[in-house]
Amino acid sequence: MVDKDAVRRGYDELAEAYAADRNEDGRRREVLSRFLQGLPGSARVLDAGCGQGTPVLRDLHASETAVGMDISRSQLELAADAVPDAALAQGDMARLPFRNGSFDAVTAYHSLIHVPREQHQAVVDEFARVLRNGGRLLCSEGPEEWSGANPDWLDTGVEMQWHIAGVEATREHLRNAGFVVEREWGVDDSLNAGDDARWTFLSTRLEG
Repeated sequence: MVDKDAVRRGYDELAEAYAADRNEDGRRREVLSRFLQGLPGSARVLDAGCGQGTPVLRDLHASETAVGMDISRSQLELAADAVPDAALAQGDMARLPFRNGSFDAVTAYHSLIHVPREQHQAVVDEFARVLRNGGRLLCSEGPEEWSGANPDWLDTGVEMQWHIAGVEATREHLRNAGFVVEREWGVDDSLNAGDDARWTFLSTRLEG
């Protein structure tokens, strides 16, 4: 079971190492670009689990009104350096600190995977709550359910924890919250230090 305090402490402690090791591959940015093409130019977008702000928050901020949120204060400090004009907030995805219907779109890149399994539906429900009618969500998910921890992630001596719900469970969570999946992409993704994985990105619209 994921301990969110352990995830927060982990990303606080290894913020610099994670930022240095994150592989900004072109395929992920291509997926984001295609998603953004369907949004109005004045769209207000929440990047939930924005981390150090790159590439998602940085790319969002180029043409949309972007808000980044993360559980880790250290990650937000790096995001403030990377995207100085972006609005940032610290918070828990299971209890988003925003009003109903605040956003036109939400992105969640590799952030659902750090949520305790029993809260995955609640997080997707929160995404639906803060979106306007017809709002869109882009999220990533691993192929199968898996949970685990690494006590020495990225050779930092810092523990990190995950609970991947799997793409089938996530599709169900999305349907339950009123989302319709419009498109899916398979993306090979990794850190420079390893941890290769195959991810599914789901582009959805809220029709609940």
